[in-house]
Amino acid sequence: MITSTPAVAAAVTGVVGVAVTALLDLGLIAPVALAIGVAVAAACAALLGPRGSGEAASPLHRRLVPLVAGALAILLGLLTAVIADLWLIEPVAYPLGALVGSLLGFWLHRRLGTLLSLAISAVAIAGVLAFALTALVLLVTGVDPVYTFGRMLSYGSQPDSIVTIINTATTYYLSAVAVAIGFKMKLFNIGVDGQYRLAALLAAAVGGAWVLPPGLHQFVIILVAVAVGGFWAGIAGYLKVTRGVSEVISTIMLNSIATGITAYLLSTDRLAIEIGTNNVGTPPIPESGWIPGIPAGFMGADREIFGLSLLAVAVGVGYWLLLNRTRFGFDLRATGQSATAAQASGVDVKKMVLISMVISGMVAGLVGMPQLLGDSHYYALDFPTGLGFTGIAIALLGRNHPVGIALAALFWGFLNHSAQILDIDGIPKEIAVVTQATIVLTVVVVYEIVHRWGRRYEQQQVGKELGRVKVATS
Repeated sequence: MITSTPAVAAAVTGVVGVAVTALLDLGLIAPVALAIGVAVAAACAALLGPRGSGEAASPLHRRLVPLVAGALAILLGLLTAVIADLWLIEPVAYPLGALVGSLLGFWLHRRLGTLLSLAISAVAIAGVLAFALTALVLLVTGVDPVYTFGRMLSYGSQPDSIVTIINTATTYYLSAVAVAIGFKMKLFNIGVDGQYRLAALLAAAVGGAWVLPPGLHQFVIILVAVAVGGFWAGIAGYLKVTRGVSEVISTIMLNSIATGITAYLLSTDRLAIEIGTNNVGTPPIPESGWIPGIPAGFMGADREIFGLSLLAVAVGVGYWLLLNRTRFGFDLRATGQSATAAQASGVDVKKMVLISMVISGMVAGLVGMPQLLGDSHYYALDFPTGLGFTGIAIALLGRNHPVGIALAALFWGFLNHSAQILDIDGIPKEIAVVTQATIVLTVVVVYEIVHRWGRRYEQQQVGKELGRVKVATS
């Protein structure tokens, strides 16, 4: 193994990936050339990287991490190239994708740990199993799975489809983060659906009733949504810490109550007006309260990306920082791992439960904002529902990690949108639901198996290290 400084090694890796891709592109199709180029760059990263000690020196680490890093690098490089190809010429887009994939592969090879690589492998295995089971279902029903998946991929990769998928994934992401905050505390916040719908209704009513200067108007609407969501989730947290009521039961009941309150308020005698035929909604929010979209004409799309997609990114960053860079995040994770141990170390467990539920509800209040401020501009009977329950599945699929949740939200949005084209061919679009349900189930099962095996592997490694120390000191 050759050793070198990280900067030099990264530069060499990037140059190799781009050069191999550019040369192979002369005789092979661009995606294949990129995959080979990034794979060669990943091999260079393994050669140039230091062997290290401890975990990095273990046989499993040396075999698994390069494979996982290389596979992720190829996927990310292809994704970059496909997106860049929407507004750049192919000879530029794919070398650019190779450069991004090669550099990311180098970084991943140095940063990925054994357990994280095992977790990523578990998700990949679960994905393969899910698609295999879906293909089996299609074959049994007399449908060609290759044609079906190809049709979905072709439709889902069109520019307008990509924008729709991003917009849908934005709301999914916010919902999943709200659920994940509870999961980190071993709390099951099933009430995200009721929290975001009640928050969206009252925020829309306030936004439609007042005319405020731009900037202040949007701030007030979002503030109302966050406050309502946090208050509604806080009820479940309060009941848990004061009366011992399970948050599962209380949030389910609060969902029903929120549905009833929404139905009561959304009438022409109270907060709503008639909007179209057989539809009522809150008064439209004036233009001063809208949040403009991000033009996507650079990739050939006629639609705009929700402006609040940037808010979802900020929420993801804040979620990661909260968990990993603050005392509160440490206490939250510690309480989730063992409430008794956290309490013995001085953590106020009841306070943590209440605050965690409130924060989860505050994020849940944001779920309806991209749609409300970026598209519909009023809350009506046809406002999207069920996003809270979708967030549970996406949080499980993303393993409560902000990046994993983002990828899971995009994947979920892709399946939902791309399946719409199947109706034209007479193929049941519900096949996407089969894939979604199967992949969540397989991820949970396979990840648990791999996680248990990984813990045993860690224990074995610790035993070996202790054995070496004992021999060395004897």
